[in-house]
Amino acid sequence: MTPLLIDLFAGFGGASAGIEAAMNRPVDVAVNHDPIAIRCHEENHPETIHLTTDVMDLDPIEVAGDRPVGLLWASPDCTHHSRARGGKPKSQGIRSLAWVVVDWARKKRPSGIVLENVVEFREWGPLLDNNMPDPDRKGETFNRFVRSLEDLGYVVEHRVLNAADFGAPTARSRLFMIARCDGQPITWPTPTHGRHGEIPHLSAASCIDWSIPCPSIFLTPNEVREQGLRCRRPLADKTLARIAEGVRRYVLEDPDPFMLRIDQHGSSSPCVSDPKLPLNTIVTKNNHAVVVPTLIQTGHGEREGQRPRVPGLHKPLGTVCAGGCKRGLVAALLTKHYGGVVGHGLQQPVGTITATDHHAVTTATLGHDASQRSEQVWAFLMKYYGQGSNRSSLFDPVHTITSKDRMALVRVQGVEYCITDIGMRMLEPHELLKAQFGIFADECSLESVQTKRDKIRLIGNSVCPQVAKAIVASNFVTQQRVSA
Repeated sequence: MTPLLIDLFAGFGGASAGIEAAMNRPVDVAVNHDPIAIRCHEENHPETIHLTTDVMDLDPIEVAGDRPVGLLWASPDCTHHSRARGGKPKSQGIRSLAWVVVDWARKKRPSGIVLENVVEFREWGPLLDNNMPDPDRKGETFNRFVRSLEDLGYVVEHRVLNAADFGAPTARSRLFMIARCDGQPITWPTPTHGRHGEIPHLSAASCIDWSIPCPSIFLTPNEVREQGLRCRRPLADKTLARIAEGVRRYVLEDPDPFMLRIDQHGSSSPCVSDPKLPLNTIVTKNNHAVVVPTLIQTGHGEREGQRPRVPGLHKPLGTVCAGGCKRGLVAALLTKHYGGVVGHGLQQPVGTITATDHHAVTTATLGHDASQRSEQVWAFLMKYYGQGSNRSSLFDPVHTITSKDRMALVRVQGVEYCITDIGMRMLEPHELLKAQFGIFADECSLESVQTKRDKIRLIGNSVCPQVAKAIVASNFVTQQRVSA
């Protein structure tokens, strides 16, 4: 009788995708209390039995019957363990969901158990009367949880793994716990990417859909409506500061920028130009331009005195959370001077810059001459890089920056360009899915999920399939068929 593969807290199905890729067969049972998550999981894993119920109300014996359980994967809700929740009160009930794993271990004794959660899960301890974690008892409940599995005859190990090290384009670090009672050793997978692997980390740039338009941040509400774009709230000062820092660091002062070719209509070339290649094939005509993009942080504010967060584009995308991964794409459009300003004005959307939801895309258009709006960009950059209170609105007068116009210029292989526009948009769900799932994204569908918010929530709560596959392949693919 083939042992069951069971995925608790199944969500979007990242763990299931990784398990199936390693075991070469479908997960048998997937459980989640959220009907939207289950509907999405059914869409992507039609051969699996789906149970829409609270895992705490589930009887393991009723689910598995007489069949043995070869692997139990559990990814209990992490929000009330994560530091991303900040100073909000914690729910003891949600924090206790992991105990369902011990219940399964006691009643069905799976040969192997894998638990995934945020790194802070190791600090799981009692709450104070105000529902905040007791700082003097960090890790107390976590240690008791581990001992409970060990008392049931399991060997337990846990380790923090970064998804980027296993081929995902996101730097998502999570705690993984492996428990075995089958007498076999626990084997941790060897990283395949990055400093400890043979392949470089996949960059955030590999997740971006460069065909999505990116409206100028200088468009008036009327111009936004005229172009059929969705109005957005005014950008916060901290967001503007991050834009300026990103443009300075990765555009104005980067000697080896990441570049995209843009045609005269503002659409991106299907190819991303290697920054090390000559520019002559990109700017030989005055109807072409170069985009130099980067990423900024759009959430999780800086500490007092901390520089604006601008992680750049060459590294893996930051962790995608249920509310988005809080990254924004900033890119500068560089245009060469051939007797006039080349490229399009600020009143038009920058059609080449994209980003995923809860990530903002910003494009800075650069030309040899500066229009009135480009001077406003200069003013913003200059005032931001002045002293303290010199940082001000993008639309302030520009008289204070005339002596330092060099800050608005970028020299690429001997050619000078100046900023004429900055565009920005949020990253879309399919881009976030690409960051979270990598090559697995090509086989996944979100069609059953109706709202953008739900799509992002499911993606952010999912497990990166690459890590799940690596863990399962290292420990459980050699499991043989067992008798009842």
